[in-house]
Amino acid sequence: MLDTLYIENIAVIEKTSIDFTEGFNVLTGETGAGKSIVIDSINAVLGNRTSKELIRTGAKKAVVSAQFSDISEKTVKTLERLGCKNEDDPKSLVINREISASGKNICRVNCVPVPVSVLKEIGVTLVAIHGQMMSYELMNGDKHREYIDDYANTALLLNEYRQVFHQLKDCKHRLDKAETDDNERESRIDILKYQINEIEQADVKDGELEALKEQRIVCRNREKIDEALAYAHAQLSGNDEYGVLSSIQNAAQSLEQASSLLPELEKISERLGNLYYELDDSIDAISSVMSDREDEDISLEEVENRLDVVQKIIKKYGPEHSDIQSFLESGKKELDSLLSYEENMEALLDEYNELANRALDLANEISQLRKTGAQEFVAAVEAQLAYLDMPSVRLVVNIEKTKLTENGIDKIELLISANPGEEPKPISKIASGGELSRIMLSINNVLTDSDSASTMIFDEVDSGISGSASQKVGQKLKAVSSGHQVICVTHQAQIAALADTHFFIKKNVRDGKTFTEVTRLSFEQRKEELARIIDGLNITEISLRHAEEMLGGAKQR
Repeated sequence: MLDTLYIENIAVIEKTSIDFTEGFNVLTGETGAGKSIVIDSINAVLGNRTSKELIRTGAKKAVVSAQFSDISEKTVKTLERLGCKNEDDPKSLVINREISASGKNICRVNCVPVPVSVLKEIGVTLVAIHGQMMSYELMNGDKHREYIDDYANTALLLNEYRQVFHQLKDCKHRLDKAETDDNERESRIDILKYQINEIEQADVKDGELEALKEQRIVCRNREKIDEALAYAHAQLSGNDEYGVLSSIQNAAQSLEQASSLLPELEKISERLGNLYYELDDSIDAISSVMSDREDEDISLEEVENRLDVVQKIIKKYGPEHSDIQSFLESGKKELDSLLSYEENMEALLDEYNELANRALDLANEISQLRKTGAQEFVAAVEAQLAYLDMPSVRLVVNIEKTKLTENGIDKIELLISANPGEEPKPISKIASGGELSRIMLSINNVLTDSDSASTMIFDEVDSGISGSASQKVGQKLKAVSSGHQVICVTHQAQIAALADTHFFIKKNVRDGKTFTEVTRLSFEQRKEELARIIDGLNITEISLRHAEEMLGGAKQR
């Protein structure tokens, strides 16, 4: 259950801490006092979408922290899987979310930094929020199917069906792609053969383009290169005994002879000797290059032609060599597939028919579960509605067969007949706001057993109702609190009187700034708050006595 909610710099709340209890908790206060901000804060710490606009004016960041105890085994396993389990106390949990003015979120679960998505994954196992806007889910036909699926426990079967359905869609796509007319198929075969032949004939090597560009530069400057080589060879080797190489050799020998007279000349002679051998190797290398170039018979025209071929292939199928090879391989596969069309089509049709039959079998099985579950669901919801002063309402689950979709073969819509003798009609067309609230509460109560969250939050689900209906809604919420922690935002005194713990939310203005405070009420304070709800600002002795009677009656219940 949710033990403590700490809120800092969220809208008009500067700083507050709310200690919830087991059982039935209610929050009341005047319109605009900040009750919705508490729910927004809980939504934020559970990983739901929020905005930096929530940050209190003038603050740099907002912080929400929630402490839970006695969490469910499902939550414990989720925490363990995500690496956030509290090893010292596995049944406890602390979640923190910090929202900065820049829009950045810092989230922690048991002090472990996590992304916002992890908060949401954990949050759905902790708290179920049923807000006033959830009543308007009844306008959405897709939600009707979800209610029946939840009640009928179709989740595992529906998941299996969806896997098969997506495989079927993929197979249908491949089948449609293969089912082209003969002329188009033959045209595609011709194109693929041409492309494959063009790539294989070109036989472009990895790095060949760069090598050809370098070779083109060489060919365009052949004369300059040959002149440079000949000149260098002549300068180094010489044509007589006075060439550079001969001169160095002679100098080295002369110094060697004189080294017996002046020993230090020996090192100079050795250096000149090394230089001689280095120059001799260089002359040989130049000679080798000159010889190779004499044997080289490739022309500039040949290089240019090859370059054109390589650039054309790269432009059409590249730009990388790996792209060309990938195109070639995929083209060969497609060509093989088209050439063996009949065989492939037969295999594809067999696969499609097998998947279609499997999907239809699963869809029919799900549909039968829905039909059986719908009958029980209707009976359970109608019993709830009768208790909530709607005894004449008749609920009908209309199930129509459709083509296969992601959700099976059923279109499901909830219809109601509000009065005896009236034909059932769509809820969206005939239900009032108060009726929507009670229908939604009845559905929530019916689906409660399938809800694993130990804390349930009801945000103004009493909207549009009053009198005995409010009393009975409160009693239903009280009944739910026997198995779940319930937190309820309400404007109804009849509901607030039934609470185990009552919080009052009040807005104050100090020094030109708005502050919201959350206070846990004592018995006397509850009397005053109930009297305020009943009579507004003009609290009388009669309204105080009435409030005390309501609280006394709640204790007896």
